[in-house]
Amino acid sequence: MIEKHIILEDVDPVVFYGVNNVNIQMVKALYPKLRIVARGNVLHVMGDELEMCALEENVEKLQRHCVKYNSLTEEDILHILHGERVSKEGVEGVVVYSVTGKPISARSENQQRLVRLYQENDMIFATGPAGTGKTYMSIALAVRSLKNKEIRKIILSRPAVEAGEKLGFLPGDMRDKIDPYLQPLYDALEDMIPAQKLREMMEQNVVQIAPLAFMRGRTLSDAVVILDEAQNTTSAQIKMFMTRMGTNTKMIITGDTSQVDLPRGVRSGLSEALEILDGVDGIGIIHMNKKDIVRHRLVTRIVEAYDKRKSENGNLKTVNDIPET
Repeated sequence: MIEKHIILEDVDPVVFYGVNNVNIQMVKALYPKLRIVARGNVLHVMGDELEMCALEENVEKLQRHCVKYNSLTEEDILHILHGERVSKEGVEGVVVYSVTGKPISARSENQQRLVRLYQENDMIFATGPAGTGKTYMSIALAVRSLKNKEIRKIILSRPAVEAGEKLGFLPGDMRDKIDPYLQPLYDALEDMIPAQKLREMMEQNVVQIAPLAFMRGRTLSDAVVILDEAQNTTSAQIKMFMTRMGTNTKMIITGDTSQVDLPRGVRSGLSEALEILDGVDGIGIIHMNKKDIVRHRLVTRIVEAYDKRKSENGNLKTVNDIPET
């Protein structure tokens, strides 16, 4: 009889063990010659050596399944432990699976093009109105790369520019003041990475969320770096951001050039970068439009109403005064 500790490194134990530990109870029932005790992210196993080797191999398969699909059911366990392939077909072009096991895939032609550009280029610009999914799909692509171990970290950034409200009047310290600007990025991450695992990743700096101002002086390697709301950067800021790129790094820059909150007379760095970098090898540019809006159908109607009003009356400041999430 031997004893071994199997560490669950890549999964959230809550998901792996199942509700009321139903998953781990099934594993125990399938390996009656072993004594298995689950504590935190460690399985303490005692018993027959051959059985233990088989268990260790299958636990690795269960972990890979759990990482990919963010779920693990009793049916999945039976299929995997009996050497059968688990089929989750039915949705084409799945980028990643949500924390509920729901497939996240490109839902419009330009979202599909964004996925292709990500494979073909190291830097991608994705512009378009609110609701086109440019930020959400970008984060999904980054999470997929992290799960596939193509990179070591995800870095998400936004410029902290007020859109009518004043940063100084928000309560708390600097982190508390900045967090509201980054909330859409948190929301997307929480959709794709289990809560406990996401907390661990943020504590270990595997997932980093930082204001643009904190990027200066850094070299970003082995990462997917996403700059959201880039229309609110100045020329100097966006150039500083782009030149942070290190080895094995992809950058995705998103924004809506019709929704600029910079002071009057200051040109958007995103608009300038799109002009200067158009046609540069290794840089992909995609412009999304109203047809790509994947939120509630009223969002499309609101955008169209504002567009119509602007065409009739040039007094509106922007085409879309809808907060990007």
